Amino acid sequence: MQHTSHILMIRPVNFDFNSETAVNNRFQARSGDTNKQEKALAEFTHFVALLQQHGVDVTVVEDSPEPHTPDSVFPNNWISMHEDGTLVLYPMFAENRRLERKQQVLDRLQERFTIGKTIDLTHFEKEHLYLEGTGSMVLDREHRIVYACISPRTDETVLAAFCKRTGYQPLSFMAVDQAGVPIYHTNVMMCVADSYAIICLDAIPDPDDRQELLDSFRQTHKEVITISLEQMNQFAGNMLQVHNRQGTVYLVMSTQAYVSLSKEQVAAIEKHNPILHADIGTIEANGGGSARCMMAEIFLPLKAHH
Repeated sequence: MQHTSHILMIRPVNFDFNSETAVNNRFQARSGDTNKQEKALAEFTHFVALLQQHGVDVTVVEDSPEPHTPDSVFPNNWISMHEDGTLVLYPMFAENRRLERKQQVLDRLQERFTIGKTIDLTHFEKEHLYLEGTGSMVLDREHRIVYACISPRTDETVLAAFCKRTGYQPLSFMAVDQAGVPIYHTNVMMCVADSYAIICLDAIPDPDDRQELLDSFRQTHKEVITISLEQMNQFAGNMLQVHNRQGTVYLVMSTQAYVSLSKEQVAAIEKHNPILHADIGTIEANGGGSARCMMAEIFLPLKAHH
């Protein structure tokens, strides 16, 4: 199945601008806010409530103040979870983000879900090679395809290792922003849903790369909805499809992303499923990530007593 009704989210205790990630995340902007944590917590709480009100099951884990992990609100970069009970741990570019792989999070997951095996790719950090989970990789889970734009945080060697261990096929390409700088995470420029894909084709300079992606979407029967570079910069690519307990499917995004879309684009998405959006402006500006980054999908089998 392409989407799940179980989501892992990490409640921030010490959210802040992370200068270690800012070196190659051009979506980050240091704000003058003195109460960033307070604002981020309010945004987080509202976002979780929105999902829960619509029947999505959210496992919220409180981050610990020590070690200090300013980006812990984006768990999708260090962990991914799969239907066969596999859990994957990823090598992270920023040293302070490696500290997000906290045992308490894994313990919480273990309480409710069955973890069969763990694939640990973190040893690649010693070689300075990175693959930041479902930030670096946009997974078509039904067709076992990994879409990945290569960047300092998304390395082909680690991508190949992931594919070999999980049976996915890689489809890698180059994507750049207006300044020609590689886009740090694939999930800011594209989103793959069950019957459609949202992508910023303007970010892909090579026509062959573009064609290969379009062919892949056609073969997997996905309607292609394109967004502009300007919309990508407002996080319109950073979306995630989820469903609730009743099986209703939603596309989740930030309010900033939603507002950037044209009426035609909204209609194209809503032909497939309704949209849910939350205002997470403080998190987006300082963290350089948006709604999709805040949700780590749990596809693990649920334990019987839950």
